Amino acid sequence: MANDYEGFKKNVYDLTKIDLNSYKERQMKRRIDTLIAKNKYAGYDEYVAAIKKDKKMFEEFVNYLTINVSEFYRNPEQWKVLETEVFPDMVKKYGSGVRIWSAACSTGDEPYSLVMLLSKFMPLNKIKIIATDIDDQVLDKARMGLYRAQSLNALPQEFKDKYFTKVGDSSYQICDEVKKCVEFKKHNLLKDPYPNRLNLIVCRNVVIYFTEEAKNEIYKKFYESLVPGGTLFVGSTEQIVNYRDLGYTSSRSFFYRKTEK
Repeated sequence: MANDYEGFKKNVYDLTKIDLNSYKERQMKRRIDTLIAKNKYAGYDEYVAAIKKDKKMFEEFVNYLTINVSEFYRNPEQWKVLETEVFPDMVKKYGSGVRIWSAACSTGDEPYSLVMLLSKFMPLNKIKIIATDIDDQVLDKARMGLYRAQSLNALPQEFKDKYFTKVGDSSYQICDEVKKCVEFKKHNLLKDPYPNRLNLIVCRNVVIYFTEEAKNEIYKKFYESLVPGGTLFVGSTEQIVNYRDLGYTSSRSFFYRKTEK
């Protein structure tokens, strides 16, 4: 394709504040080349000129880059438990030294939600969250931090106003200050070593796809990764029936604590 891709990435950033460097270049370039060819433009410069003038084409381009399936603050009542019980206790004990892992984080809505909620208890520059997934493509999308409006439906308005910028008519870009708080890494829950000394592990709506044997193994590894008194937060379809056998206590559905010694 004619014209240079580096210049195109800069133009896109100037237009939308979307950083295409967050994506693997070969895959993203191929997708964009396909979109440009579909619209019958000869190269990047022509296409940029077109999306500057044509609002409909601009929206098509933004939607093409936007994450399709994600949801901030899924099950808001459970996030309220984090806000009123888990985080206050955790911050009181460990201050800004809290260690949090968002396991199988998918497109980033969960770790970014954790950052925003935790920002009510400490400054953003003190927050660091580990976020992992097995899928490179969703990690690329998570790093980009671009979401459809409907993904933010359950998110408290204060967070939308404070941490997002609207892009076009139906997409939102999360701010760099929140992005900097999350370290995204590739990780296989069934094979790779787990992080340790964690105060909170969030792993929701993932282990339902595993066998009972694999689930137990994962929950045991989570237990080993938590500090005494640390919390495991699971999805609304994933109550751990045998949590006592694994060493956890539970006073609320979906929240399991490693027993304190």
